[in-house]
Amino acid sequence: MKYWLMKSEPDVYSIDQLKKDKTTWWEGVRNYQARNFMQKDMQVGDMVLFYHSNAEPPGVAGLAKISHLAEPDKAQFDKKSEYFDAKATKEKPIWYCTQVEYIEKFSEIVSLQELRDNAKLADMLVLAKGSRLSVQPVDKKHFDIIKKMGGL
Repeated sequence: MKYWLMKSEPDVYSIDQLKKDKTTWWEGVRNYQARNFMQKDMQVGDMVLFYHSNAEPPGVAGLAKISHLAEPDKAQFDKKSEYFDAKATKEKPIWYCTQVEYIEKFSEIVSLQELRDNAKLADMLVLAKGSRLSVQPVDKKHFDIIKKMGGL
């Protein structure tokens, strides 16, 4: 099993929306490294820290898991979508997404500042200067610490 951090802006798609929907396809990722993580590395059952970015405060809002292997992101073919990619074809898709399933919401967000303040998390990718990757791997030890910080 692997562990991941996946970012979403709560006004676009929040953990509360995932709780309501139960599952969602993680569409719209347009970064090759993030896409490769979903397409090549994520497996069903991998655990996810659901991170609210561009929020006040930004931070980890809860847990999810990968519920379906990556498939071509349908939004890349939809001319009306902001995620449309004219270079993508159904025969040669460019963008992929995995399905994510709701597990649990933290009683309070574990804020970015709380993550930074915890010396045991210092080498997490999300805390690296200039790190903006929306899908990133997480060490199990970091996952466990944040899960505990979230009250689970």
